[in-house]
Amino acid sequence: MSLRRYFGERFTSADTAWLHMDSPTNLAVVTGVITFSGPLDLSDLREVIEKRLLRYPRFRQRVLEPPVGLPRWVYTRDFDLNDHLFSISLPEPADHETLQKMVSEIISIPLDKSKPLWELHYIDNYRSGGALICRFHHCIADGIALVQVLLSAAEEDTELPEFTTMDDLFSGLSPLARIIVPMVVTTRILQERVQQTRDMIRSGLHTITSPSKMARVAGMGVAGGLALGKLLLLPPDRNTLLRGQCGIPKKVAWSKKISVDEVKRIGEQSGGTINDILLSAMTGALRRYLQDRGEHVEGLDIHAIVPVNLRPPGDITMMGNQFGLVFLSLPVGVADPLTRLKVLKARMDAIKNTPEAVVAFGILTAMGISPERIEDMIRDMFGKKGSLVVTNVPGPRRALSLAGVNIEELMFWVPTPANLSLGVSIISYAGDILVGVASDAGLIPEPERVMDMFYEEFDSLRGSYSPVEETKPSAEMEQGPGEAAVIRESGHVGQVLTAEAGKPAQCKAMTLKGTRCRNPAIQGSEFCHVHIPE
Repeated sequence: MSLRRYFGERFTSADTAWLHMDSPTNLAVVTGVITFSGPLDLSDLREVIEKRLLRYPRFRQRVLEPPVGLPRWVYTRDFDLNDHLFSISLPEPADHETLQKMVSEIISIPLDKSKPLWELHYIDNYRSGGALICRFHHCIADGIALVQVLLSAAEEDTELPEFTTMDDLFSGLSPLARIIVPMVVTTRILQERVQQTRDMIRSGLHTITSPSKMARVAGMGVAGGLALGKLLLLPPDRNTLLRGQCGIPKKVAWSKKISVDEVKRIGEQSGGTINDILLSAMTGALRRYLQDRGEHVEGLDIHAIVPVNLRPPGDITMMGNQFGLVFLSLPVGVADPLTRLKVLKARMDAIKNTPEAVVAFGILTAMGISPERIEDMIRDMFGKKGSLVVTNVPGPRRALSLAGVNIEELMFWVPTPANLSLGVSIISYAGDILVGVASDAGLIPEPERVMDMFYEEFDSLRGSYSPVEETKPSAEMEQGPGEAAVIRESGHVGQVLTAEAGKPAQCKAMTLKGTRCRNPAIQGSEFCHVHIPE
């Protein structure tokens, strides 16, 4: 057995950066929820995890962080699945709101760094089925890789990586050697790392103080230098209630299903992407939320830190973080939804073909190899220049099952490092989209209100781009007891009036959040301009 195999592999610089960004008030942990159409058999779930998830070495490895040098992934000899898989029940009524509360409690708890950095909480009584709360430290892999690896457990035809058992690792070692080998190898690693770390520190300091060197690290030449200059010269975001000192408690909320086809239809008419439309609706929701809390929003722009996937298509077994970051300016100060969408799309288009994401990946790499003071400086840069994190992860297009039970919904929440208070996550699955919000409980205590406002903004965009059929005039009057009356005269379409007050009737449609629309009905219809049938 090789010593390298025993000790796993060394962290990359980017993975080290995410390990070190972890703090009690801003955990670098990706949290997700999978809901099922029926209850899972816990023994079947264990079998799936053991046979499919644990074949990836990362999930059997813990972090070994020496006094100097980069950390290493080392195999856990006494690995026990019971330390990572838990079964719990929700209090009644065990509905969506109850699950949100449970996730909010779990998402605030740090992972045990003496063990592999992941855990699963199976809930056996969510609605008529079950749910699985999944938590993985960001240093294991980025969101793209984690979602793919997790869902590979639901793909029976997925090619599995070579399985390394603990017996394989320790076979051939005597009991005494099993004690001595880790000590010897650790000493040797420390000796090798001393000089290596000195070189990395010198390189890291020079990289941070030399934009041209950073650009070369990113491999982008002059264009990289310009992109780096933009990142470094970007002014701090204005202090709003989204900014402040974060605490430990967090809260989450997530949406009901939104049809991918519905969002695509809006995109076809507006020229925007799915991401453009959903981000525009979320920007409008933040505008409403800030206004409700007494913030002055006119002319306000806030920066969202948006991860950009740099991972080439290929083997999903490749762990680690391979993404860059761009700063997208959200036009919160724009009141009109259509204008806001156009402004947001133009800003997103302007950065799509720039090397900003690659340069930001270089900065994260520098964080991993730089001394603590430099790490803090770069972390502070991201925290001051942004107000939230926004990420979009594409999920599978077809429905899947896990342990023999159909998966109904997938949701996850992006970590918010660098003292950021808000994370917005978007994921697609089987023709639908879910949008989630994770917030600092002290700064943004009601993420569900943000989601309600998101529904309203999305409904507004949907209505603005819905084709409206002409209503033919009719010389008749339709009125029922206590209902709206539609008065139509020859050649003229009258307004929808309430029978009692003679005022425009309330729209009869239900919004995405399940409440009655509060808009007035338009002329000739029982619905408002947002919900008028196509």
